[in-house]
Amino acid sequence: MAVDAARSEEGFTSATATRVMVAACRAAGLDDRGAELIRLGENALFRLASVPVIMRVARAPEWLTTARKEVAVSRWLAGEGFSAARIIEDLEQPLLIDGHPVTFWHLIVEGDRKASYGELGAVLRDLHALKVPAGLELPSFDPFDKQQLRLHRAVIPEDDKAFLRKRWYELRDKYAELRFETPKGPVHGDAHVQNLMVDDHGQVVLIDFEAFCFDHPEWDLMVTATEHHSLGWQTDQQYADFVDAYGRDLYDWHGYETLRGLQEFGMTTWLMQNIQEDEGTAAEFRRRIAGLRNDDAPRDWNPW
Repeated sequence: MAVDAARSEEGFTSATATRVMVAACRAAGLDDRGAELIRLGENALFRLASVPVIMRVARAPEWLTTARKEVAVSRWLAGEGFSAARIIEDLEQPLLIDGHPVTFWHLIVEGDRKASYGELGAVLRDLHALKVPAGLELPSFDPFDKQQLRLHRAVIPEDDKAFLRKRWYELRDKYAELRFETPKGPVHGDAHVQNLMVDDHGQVVLIDFEAFCFDHPEWDLMVTATEHHSLGWQTDQQYADFVDAYGRDLYDWHGYETLRGLQEFGMTTWLMQNIQEDEGTAAEFRRRIAGLRNDDAPRDWNPW
């Protein structure tokens, strides 16, 4: 479909995503009745009621290449026998609906428990050991790829926007000085425990390939390391389980502080996109940006 530029700039809200979901269902020959919005983040995720399908609606046409990559990664991992989210093979993938890339995925029926941090470490260890085939083109990890667009579209006070732009340039300078000693390989790119699901057979399943790339494994380790050492979101035992399963603690690496800064910045600007949804989201954004303004202060951020 042709992209309506004005509509693309109006902001990605639950109402916008729902309109796209309905149109995508019609284009794919699916029934949208009873569909439920289960998450609004970088994408909108809908669970269809008529068939066991999850629909992902991306924010803008800029993410079409990313959506194509997600489809390719899913097919590759399926061929490797790796436990990961699977696309619906008999539907066109992806669709472009009113400028929003849309993909369709098999519903993962959740079991009665959440994935553990030890399981996250083990999944990442196994993922990083895979060899990317020659036909699968993956980008390098770019911690800045969406930040300027997020800031351009953000509905936040101008002083917050100016501060975030200044921090963006500071982080770019620190990033340029990073030196890695590890070889490159497949990297998930957003490797937190919420991107694991445990199905009703007890199988741990890796989901969300939007940030998947070919780069250094530190990019995957930084997420849980920051959540533990900076934010205190895991107990010492949970983090120890993660480190034992993977075999490395990123906190001991010289580049940890730079990666911590990049991770916290990304977490803040990700949340910033949805502050118009409700006061709780807006309050958490204010909490996070206050933390960024004082690097030495304790982080009282809430998981989101």
